[in-house]
Amino acid sequence: MAITSLYTSFLAFIFVFLSIRTLRLRRRLRIGIGDGGNEQMLRAMRVHSNFAEYVPLALISLFMVETSGASHYLVHFLGGALLVGRISHAYGVSKINENFKFRVTGMALTFTSILSSAIYLLISRLFR
Repeated sequence: MAITSLYTSFLAFIFVFLSIRTLRLRRRLRIGIGDGGNEQMLRAMRVHSNFAEYVPLALISLFMVETSGASHYLVHFLGGALLVGRISHAYGVSKINENFKFRVTGMALTFTSILSSAIYLLISRLFR
C-alpha cells in the first residue's frame, strides 16, 4: 500500500497541475466552456481528460497488485510505467506541433501498466 500511495501522490500533483494549466488557459483565452474552436484549448482539455480517464483504473489496479502480495519491484515497475507514461502523453499532446513519439510512448506505458496489472491479478486469482 505504501508504494501505491507514493505513485498516487505524484499523479495527484500532476492532475492538479494539468487542472490549473487548463483553467489558466481558459481565463487567458476567455473560453468559459468547451474549446471555443481553439486548438490549444482543445489539447489542454484532452490532456486533462485523458489523464482523468486512465489514471483511476490504473491506480486501483496498482493497489490491488500491491495488496495481493506482488513483488515490490513489480509494483514499482507498474507505477513507474504509469507515471512516465502519463507525463510523456501530457507533454506530447500539449504541443500543437505534436511529436507523436511522446503520445505513443505515453499510451504504450499506460496500457502496459494497466494490462500487466490485469494479467497479474487474473493469473494470481485463477491459480491460487
